[in-house]
Amino acid sequence: MSRSASGSSPVGHPGPRRDPVPVPRLPVPSSGTTAATLLLNATYEPLCVVSSRRAIVLVLAEKAVPVDAAAEVVHAERVSLPVPVVVRLTRYVRVPYPAQVPLSRRAVFTRDGQTCVYCGSSATSIDHVVPRSRGGTHTWDNVVAACRKCNHTKADRSLAELGWKLPHPPRTPSGAAWRLLGARTVDPRWREWLGVPESVSA
Repeated sequence: MSRSASGSSPVGHPGPRRDPVPVPRLPVPSSGTTAATLLLNATYEPLCVVSSRRAIVLVLAEKAVPVDAAAEVVHAERVSLPVPVVVRLTRYVRVPYPAQVPLSRRAVFTRDGQTCVYCGSSATSIDHVVPRSRGGTHTWDNVVAACRKCNHTKADRSLAELGWKLPHPPRTPSGAAWRLLGARTVDPRWREWLGVPESVSA
């Protein structure tokens, strides 16, 4: 049988084959939605959200360890495993992220605690502090959460014209957790790792 130049293995032989990690069938959540798991870096910094199926593969491959788990249990060929809610990578990964958190309606509501900055009631819309018709920008320092009544009352007028004042200047949020908070619904079981206040709804 002919061998390669290195003499390490026969030509065309793929070498030793590693058995794939068995992936168990996940239980269907009662809500009918796809189960999701928060993925933390080795330093416990939030990275992203992956499917529970992907999280189980990482755990079985020993690339991640469970940090918090649900009551449901899945059964693989030789192991039973609670469905992970939060997992942490066993090795640190460096991931480049945008310098600024993307501005979105959900992110503004989260930053402002789901309440209207003008009256404190439940927020239902966003408002530009300096109206866009007057040159106001669609940026973090000019967008706030507001209720429908205050938004309608303010219209395209300035705060000075109404005699209104903001409790504090709107700012750009910072921190690893905001990459997730501004983009998706927060599972209550992730709060500890995201630093989410109780005022933020799931």
